[in-house]
Amino acid sequence: MSPERTPAGAGGPDRDAEATRLRFDLAIDAAGIGGFDWDLVSGRLDWDDRMLEVFGYDRSTWPGTIDAFADRIHPADAARTLGALQEAIETRGEYDAEFRVVLPTGETRWVQGRGRTLADERGTAVRLLGAGYDTTEHRQTDARVARVLESMNAAFFALDREWRFSYVNGEAERVLARPRGELLGGDIWELFPAAVGSDFEAHYRGAAATGRERVFEAYYPPPLDAWYEVRAWPGPDGLSVYFLDVTERRAAEERARAAAARLALVAEAGAVTGGTLDSGAGEDAALQRLAESVVPVLGDWVIVSLAGPDGRMRDVGSWHRDPALRATVARYAQLRLAALPPDAPILRALASGRTLGVADVGATVGRTLPPGEVSDVFWTLDPRTAVTLPMAARGRTLGALSIYRSAGRLAADEDDVAAAQEVAARVALALDNARLYEQQRRLAEGLQRSLLTAPPAPDSAEIAVRYRPAVEVAEVGGDWYDAFVQPSGATVLVIGDVVGHDTEAAAAMGQLRGLLRGIAYRDGIGPAQVLSDLDAAVRGLGMSTMATAAVARVEQTPEQRDAGLTTLRWSNAGHPPPLVLHTDGRVEALEAGRPDLMLGVDPAAARGEHEVTVRRGATLLLYTDGLVEGRDLPLDEGIGRLRDALADLGDQPLEQLCDAVIERLRPERLQDDIALVAIRLHPQGDGGAQRGRGTPRDRGVGR
Repeated sequence: MSPERTPAGAGGPDRDAEATRLRFDLAIDAAGIGGFDWDLVSGRLDWDDRMLEVFGYDRSTWPGTIDAFADRIHPADAARTLGALQEAIETRGEYDAEFRVVLPTGETRWVQGRGRTLADERGTAVRLLGAGYDTTEHRQTDARVARVLESMNAAFFALDREWRFSYVNGEAERVLARPRGELLGGDIWELFPAAVGSDFEAHYRGAAATGRERVFEAYYPPPLDAWYEVRAWPGPDGLSVYFLDVTERRAAEERARAAAARLALVAEAGAVTGGTLDSGAGEDAALQRLAESVVPVLGDWVIVSLAGPDGRMRDVGSWHRDPALRATVARYAQLRLAALPPDAPILRALASGRTLGVADVGATVGRTLPPGEVSDVFWTLDPRTAVTLPMAARGRTLGALSIYRSAGRLAADEDDVAAAQEVAARVALALDNARLYEQQRRLAEGLQRSLLTAPPAPDSAEIAVRYRPAVEVAEVGGDWYDAFVQPSGATVLVIGDVVGHDTEAAAAMGQLRGLLRGIAYRDGIGPAQVLSDLDAAVRGLGMSTMATAAVARVEQTPEQRDAGLTTLRWSNAGHPPPLVLHTDGRVEALEAGRPDLMLGVDPAAARGEHEVTVRRGATLLLYTDGLVEGRDLPLDEGIGRLRDALADLGDQPLEQLCDAVIERLRPERLQDDIALVAIRLHPQGDGGAQRGRGTPRDRGVGR
């Protein structure tokens, strides 16, 4: 037979209760907790062995009275501790106190006591049951932590679960500008109402809700008026907060950022203005770019003024950091100059040539404006301070820069003013350089064109010429074209390019052009002989000049006239090949193997002469390398693109064709001069009545 088993719970409720009590006693003993039972009727106070040990008694010396308990309490804690007991009895509530105990040996311990009052059926307190345990080690740990916290140069406080201050170190007292006694036990949201709804509340509550640390920086308004770096981490008793006043650090960082922004603005101001001017956008566009770059580095809004040829100022650029107010600033710029009194800051700054700071723009300018729109617009902008700077270069005042700051931003300091002055100076220099450059460019272009003559207008053909100077230089160059009719009636076309791009190149170009004209005007001399004689003249006259050139002669026999044909005879001294647009739409490059040497290298070099027969209506184009070569365009690729352009655009009238090929190949700013000469042969048989027409498409000839 199997042995009998006692069912769970066998032995009755007494045995279960005994087991439960045993487990409870073991847990209490393991935790070091002692128990007490105070009979309020008889006055008998019973302690277990653990309580006796904590208070330094044993069974033989323990009298079992409340007085014996009171004898062991530290004098400084006695009134508070006994008062807590009395309150629990009177209210029939709970007892909770932590106090010091002085043992007979003189040793001091900390004890935490908790208990609950029991009442009879009449509601009279008759017993107080409770427990106590030694918290000395915990207190010592807390004391060590407190010493560390007090020695920290960072502020620290702890909040309980009800958002009340439970600990504040000395640095927190200083930073929060409140004594510890006022903070402890106080509600953080009541003591610091500006934190409600701020980043502080969001992060504190977020840390408590998620159980995760939060690290952030936030600003607290006056009376603290400071930035703080905060670390908030949650715990079982609430929230611990470590924070540093980083106001000065942030101010230093802001000063560094402002200084870097000023340096970048100064470095870019002249380049931005100059780059816009170089792009051909004009002075107004350049100064508008300036206005946009100045804000918000130096001010909240700005107006840029420009002096006209007559010395009168006009506002040409404006900008506001607030997009909603940019149209308002632009309108004020349209109205203000006509409404300002003679002693307005901008006029005084221009007259004196000195920077002028305005501490109260409303009083200095706003109150002097006449009633109406200009005053309304001004007060909508409501500037507080301003700096007005003349923009002057080489002794000439070219304009002014007016920089305004609104409420909430400090007036410009010395560094701001110095940066603004440097910006104004650089922009003025860029403007003056651009104007001088434009004057020189126009002078150079005029001189260049004066060296080039208008083409002849023979009855049998139409001739068109073009000269486009490079926009990147303001000097005369060595590109030239020429066209003239020999006594025999043959038409000669010339294109050339002297090495170099300066006044010497232009002078050499003028000499070569004159020499070539004189040599080539004679009847009976072909293009190759013209170039050979010119090369010999260059050497014989001691000209240290090198150049490329191509010469073409358009000639016709009576038989060719009857057949509608013409001979193009040509020679090339190292120049890009001329192109022929035939009446059937084909484009042919006039090349013959390896090109001949350029002029000025070897006057004894042999020069080849070549010819091609074309139908009337064909077009011949001679050009310089600026049309087909550049930093962005290799020569062979450029010639290929020119051939394609002629094929695509060849049905246009000759004048339009010349413009169209330049626009097709060089739509942007020219890197080099361009010269070209083109001739279109008129169909014959009607006395030239079809002059200006006769393209392949006009005659219905397919390409």
